[in-house]
This record gives sequence, structure tokens and C-alpha cells, in this order.
Amino acid sequence: MQLRISGVAVGGDGLAREPSGRVVFVEGGLPGERVAAELVAERRDHARAVAVDVLDASPSRVVPPCPFVAAGCGGCGWQHVAPGAQVALKAEVVADALRRLGGVADPVVEAGPPLPAAGARTTLRGVADGEGRFALRRRRSHDLVPVPGCLVAHPLVAEVLREGAFPPGAEVTVRAGAATGERLVVVDGPGGAPVDAGDVAVPAGVRVVTGAELAAGRRAWLHEEVAGVRFRVSARSFFQSGPAAAGALVDAVAAAAGVGEGDRLADLYGGVGLFATTVGRRARVQLVEASASAVADARVNLRGLDARVVRSDVARWHPRRTDVVVADPPRAGLGHAGVRVVAATRARRVVLVSCDAGALGRDVRLLAEAGYEPVASTLVDAFPHTPHVEVVTRFDRRR
Repeated sequence: MQLRISGVAVGGDGLAREPSGRVVFVEGGLPGERVAAELVAERRDHARAVAVDVLDASPSRVVPPCPFVAAGCGGCGWQHVAPGAQVALKAEVVADALRRLGGVADPVVEAGPPLPAAGARTTLRGVADGEGRFALRRRRSHDLVPVPGCLVAHPLVAEVLREGAFPPGAEVTVRAGAATGERLVVVDGPGGAPVDAGDVAVPAGVRVVTGAELAAGRRAWLHEEVAGVRFRVSARSFFQSGPAAAGALVDAVAAAAGVGEGDRLADLYGGVGLFATTVGRRARVQLVEASASAVADARVNLRGLDARVVRSDVARWHPRRTDVVVADPPRAGLGHAGVRVVAATRARRVVLVSCDAGALGRDVRLLAEAGYEPVASTLVDAFPHTPHVEVVTRFDRRR
């Protein structure tokens, strides 16, 4: 069928309507384009399709810069979009979610500083193909595409992708500290099967550890530097896509939080302490995190600060009176349980870091019902060439 793309949906698909009025989510379609599309799934109220030919192209459409896109790699879903247009489209997605799901009549969404569109990712997860090469999944498939020259990988990571050899079928996580040069590879056997680190070949100086070794208590980590702070990051601990993105998030959170000397700061879903050690450097901090490895890292990273690290699921944490809350939940967002905890702190200000526009919209409505008004959002383009968003939103408590 031929469709006219009118907008872009959460997740990056183009939005169109059939003559009947049914919504169609079109993979590969950009606003303003007319495309020939093939239906791949149908429901009563919506359908999904894939653009197979572009009849009227958007000015924002470009030839994907990475050759592995043509080979079918599904790692970067927006390489057909010009980098500058990617930011504008993401801002539109966020604003639309704030209006429709959050009930914000006139949302303010600002773009953060430009970030590198290539060579910046310091963590990459993939699977070893039948020949032991690092590979990513093909679009809409479990098939594998080897990516020895991944466009978005930091050079320290790219070298491991290019030269590494791994047990076929193994899940492979490659991590690097851009500032320190340290590198770490975590290898998990297919389906949880045991794997021998001796079967892994990587460049000199790269540390290899298996999932089984980590589960048995072996510790492995690297170090990264952001905003003048050195962080320990364990093999299983979450960290941002790269130091440039992490630094941009720190700046956006600091500007939104306005933490003063001696303020009480609750850093919820605090991870290894990215915000507690930077934004909360002059504050009295309580960091709450469920991951055991991230908690161990945070206790190292927060040494010397007025800080307490609590290992707990945020929903089970007993909140105390706080001045400022910074919350960086997983993709599902705060939800009802997280919002109840935030509201119980009676903080004057809340800064929410969201990695899903839909979850942000729902959290905005819940926080508004709990007495917190959204002020402004800053979009940090931490994952160029993908529709993935990182949004920092400031809320002030109603008097």
C-alpha cells in the first residue's frame, strides 16, 4: 500500500493512516514522505508495516553511513536520518508524549549539546556468530551480521570487535574506559552453558572474564572519568553509553537540580554514583540502588563524600525528608510505586532522567497528581543513529 507519513512514534517508526483511519506504524518512514509499505502485522486499531520504497523522500533522509546497514544489521535503526534531524525528531516524540500521556498543554523540550555521532559508544553487546566473530542481530530477525567496523563503537571497542574471536553462540559484552584505556570483555555461554575464557582471543591488554566466574564471586572492573571524577565500573554495572553522553547528562541534571551546599539529595536508581559524585558533591547524599555490583562500585566512588549508599529496590526504600530527588529509573520509568516514594520525600524539586518517551509521559502525569509540576525537559542525544532518547525533566513541588 502507499502511505503518507505524518509524524514519528515512540520507538522511531513513522506514523500514517489508512483510508479507513486505522493507524499504521511504518518502520523506515519519515515525516512528510510518501512510501510504498508492506504490512507485517495487523490489529483492530492499528497495523505495522515496513517501508519498501520511498516515493517522495524527506529532506532529512540520507544514505546510511555504515555499510553494515545494507547487510541487514539492526543495531542502529535511524542511520537513514541526518544527524541534525535525529535530534529534532526525538524532541518531537518527547513533546508529543508529554502532551498525550502527560497532559502537558505546552511542553518545553530543549536540545542538549551536540554529541559525537560516531566512535563514542564504550559498551557494546552482541553475539559470536558461527565463525566466532562479534555480530549484532539482523533487523526483525535472530540472524547475525558480523560488524568488525561498527560505526558507533569507540576505537578501543572497535579494535576488539575487529580482532576478537569468541566461542560461537556466546553472548559478548565489550567495555572500555575512554579516559583510562582499560578494556574488559564479558563472555556468557549460549543459553547459560559454561564457556572457557581460554577460548577467547582478544588484543593484548584486554581483560576477559566469563559470566560463570562473575557468578562465582570473581570481581572485574574498569575505570572511566566524567566531569573530573574517576569512576569504578564493574563488569555487570550499568554505565552510560560513553563519557561524552554521561557528561552531558551530568550537566543537564546539575542545571535542573540546583543542589546547594548542605542540601539533602536522594539519588534514586543511583547506579555507580554518576550523579551523586558530581551533582551531589556538596550535598548530603543518600544513594539507593538494587544492583549488588553497582552498589559496590558506588561505595568506592563516593568515598570521602557525605554520602550513604543503600542497597534496595526503590519501591521498598523507606524515604526520608529530602530537598532534591534525582531519579534515573530503568526503561519502564518510575510507575506508581516509584512516584509514591518520590512524593513521600516531600522534596522541593525532582529531576527525572527518562530513557523512554512513553514512560516519561506516564510518569509526568503521575508526578503531577502527586503535586509536582513539570517545568522543562532537556533531550540528551546519547544514542545517535537510533530512536533511543535520554530526557532530563525538572519538576517543582506545588506550594
